[in-house]
Amino acid sequence: MFKKILIANRGEIALRVIRTCKEMGIKTVAVYSTADAESLHVKFADEAVCIGPAPSSDSYLKMSNIIAAAEITNADAIHPGYGFLSENAKFSKLCEEHDIKFIGASAEMIDKMGDKASAKATMIAAGVPCIPGSEGIIDTYEEAEKLAVDMQFPVMLKATAGGGGKGMRAVWKKEDLKDAWDSARMESKAAFGNDDMYMEKLIEEPRHIEIQVVGDSFGKACHLSERDCSVQRRHQKLTEETPSPFMTDELRDAMGVAAVKAAEFIKYEGAGTVEFLVDKHRNFYFMEMNTRIQVEHPITEEVINYDLIREQILVAAGVPISGKNYTPNLHSIECRINAEDPYNGFRPSPGKITTFHAPGGHGIRLDTHVYSGYMIPPNYDSMIAKLIVTAQTREEAINKMKRALDEFVIEGIKTTIPFHRQLMDHPDYVAGNYTTKFMEGFEMEG
Repeated sequence: MFKKILIANRGEIALRVIRTCKEMGIKTVAVYSTADAESLHVKFADEAVCIGPAPSSDSYLKMSNIIAAAEITNADAIHPGYGFLSENAKFSKLCEEHDIKFIGASAEMIDKMGDKASAKATMIAAGVPCIPGSEGIIDTYEEAEKLAVDMQFPVMLKATAGGGGKGMRAVWKKEDLKDAWDSARMESKAAFGNDDMYMEKLIEEPRHIEIQVVGDSFGKACHLSERDCSVQRRHQKLTEETPSPFMTDELRDAMGVAAVKAAEFIKYEGAGTVEFLVDKHRNFYFMEMNTRIQVEHPITEEVINYDLIREQILVAAGVPISGKNYTPNLHSIECRINAEDPYNGFRPSPGKITTFHAPGGHGIRLDTHVYSGYMIPPNYDSMIAKLIVTAQTREEAINKMKRALDEFVIEGIKTTIPFHRQLMDHPDYVAGNYTTKFMEGFEMEG
């Protein structure tokens, strides 16, 4: 087992990893930028190393500084959390070259699943259902037009190196295809330095449902059931729940089998998520695989009483998994609390928290790195907390979330707490009748 783990991340996920390491008797090293010197993950780690100034490019993305921090503290493993370098093949390889265990996917695995076009080709070979579309990269506009006509509109253009909705365009008729093609390529080139595009059939009334998987170094994988992540704004998830209100036992079994098949086909090692789009007829299609821990992993932990970070560490240390597949026996909902103003287009709201009161009670979990007096820097993602509730039924979970949101007080900045409170009363959400288009018709009241 590892003696000391460096956490190459910040905020709530860094604190989350530190807590499990301490429970396992493993020493921890926090890294931080100058903007994060007062964050809780820095305070609760056994050691802390400043790795640079506030900009991510000079700190949390600076591979040489992180490797140096690991070497001077004698850390024998690095946990990357999510975001930043968690799916960076070069960093995974760099850890290996310095004899530091990267608690995540290998460089080869990240390369194979990180590029959407190659991931799709791999999944087709594995026999996992995929969205009809181009076989790899589309070289010319003329090729794109012919394919779109053959598939029939609507279609979706996607950047192979895309993420966060960048380089994506829905096209409903032929006349709009050229403009969409040009603008998507331009956006992708600016964001990722790569303008390669592919095309898929647009799935109507889609739900975004993902399956949590864990694989070990012996080629065995299992799934930990699903999470419904369909409530999104600009392709960024706002809230998640498990089990999905759209799920049937038959669909869960079929998607679970497909996800395990995907993981075992590529001999996946670690915790990962196989993401699917599910249409209104409950046909499901592979979308992508995230080769890291997910933001929304706590709801899975809560419904099956399972520590995913602990499992990541055990698998990285060479311990085999049990191979058991799980079905949730409780209901859990997560609300992402962002420092944003929901009454003003979700504009970021960095600044000093003057009052902070956390909700409590049975079935309430709060993952956060902030506190009263904490200064939220403007340099990073605006998520400052994750509020998770767990109950016997979905109805009870919604009522518990309402109560918890009513108790949750953050003053000094704007947050998305009012948005989530209104969401919990929205008739379509309460009925479980929502798709990835839900937020297009949502308006804040008051």
